[in-house]
Amino acid sequence: MIESLHLRNFKSFADATLTVGGLTVVVGVNASGKSNLRDAFRFLHGIGRGYTLPEIIGGKYGEGGYREWAPLRGTTSEIIRFGQSSFTIKVVVGTEGRGRFSYEIAVSHQDVRGRFRVEAESLQTEDSPWKQPVFQTLGPGDDDEDVAVRLRAADGARGHGKRISLRRDRPVLTQLEARRGVSLELRNMIEQVVATLGAIRFLDLSADAMRQPSFPGQAILGESGENLATVLQALCLDSERKHALVAWVSELTPLEVADFDFETDATGRVILFLEDTGGGRISAFSASDGTLRFLAMAAALLSDQGRSLFFFEEIDNGLHPSRMRVLIDLIERRVARSTVQVVTTTHSPDLLTIVGEQTFESTSVVYRPADADGSVIRRIVSLPHVAELRKTQTLGRLHSSGWFEDALDFDDPAEAAE
Repeated sequence: MIESLHLRNFKSFADATLTVGGLTVVVGVNASGKSNLRDAFRFLHGIGRGYTLPEIIGGKYGEGGYREWAPLRGTTSEIIRFGQSSFTIKVVVGTEGRGRFSYEIAVSHQDVRGRFRVEAESLQTEDSPWKQPVFQTLGPGDDDEDVAVRLRAADGARGHGKRISLRRDRPVLTQLEARRGVSLELRNMIEQVVATLGAIRFLDLSADAMRQPSFPGQAILGESGENLATVLQALCLDSERKHALVAWVSELTPLEVADFDFETDATGRVILFLEDTGGGRISAFSASDGTLRFLAMAAALLSDQGRSLFFFEEIDNGLHPSRMRVLIDLIERRVARSTVQVVTTTHSPDLLTIVGEQTFESTSVVYRPADADGSVIRRIVSLPHVAELRKTQTLGRLHSSGWFEDALDFDDPAEAAE
């Protein structure tokens, strides 16, 4: 699981840390930098997928020219904060059986040909008795295209491990995962972190995509909601998860949903139907956008059995405020009982009003002070008097009134950290 994300000179962030919980909510006015957090998570996800730096930032194209990975938003000159020569992303990861790790990568754009290259990179055990990093870069390698890397001695032995030279256009983390000669102990640590980054998922749901019939056997929900029918069909094979899904949908919609039905069209593709208690049926073609969005989010969360982090932008889009509680209840219960995590941005005061105590602890505001040259991130729980005000005013009222931004204008972050 990802515990925190630290950004330095990445896009609009000069030096900021996001605390990540089970459900992490991020609020802020337009253009404050919330979408830049999505790009930071996408950068980490690109590392987990084994891409090079040019592919992570500029897009990955497979054989035949099809696009496998979309580029990060903005031009190459906008990835690094204006006036700086490099950016740094650091993430703290908790793994099963291997403890906690901090992974940090610094990327520069000083190459004469305008290429992005690894400036520095390291993986450190956070709770190990040995303070020696799993690996860290030392500087230039055998030539200008390489970087020198020092590996930790195996089994916690004293002294330095071996020194090797690796490419600068690809993250060291994934190069070591595939490199021969790396000890099994170190490889297992690296693989755990790579798997966590590779399990990040982004859902930008489209009603048109969710309405389309699905090809039989497709069990992974696409980023826009493709394959919704067959993902739900597979989910309904598990009676417990099907029961939970039916109960949530019944609360969300005016329909008394009793079951899901699946039929094939003339091309053999699967069409989704919702059945009510009276025997009536509504196809995905007729279902509302909000119902489809809810179904897709529920399907993603309930069908995922691994250790994933889902990133949603504006998770409340298309949902009636009175039904928001159903969605938040679904997510909070899911993350409490599993290693699944959810990060979402929102402008909805209603969402903030209904979040539970654990979510309140991991809710943050992104803000661009008038007298500063970068975005800042503050946990809402650290703002002055917010716990008391929450009881009388609700977070939603504080958010809609602009109180968060006012509090940040007059509060000293250094004092709040003491």
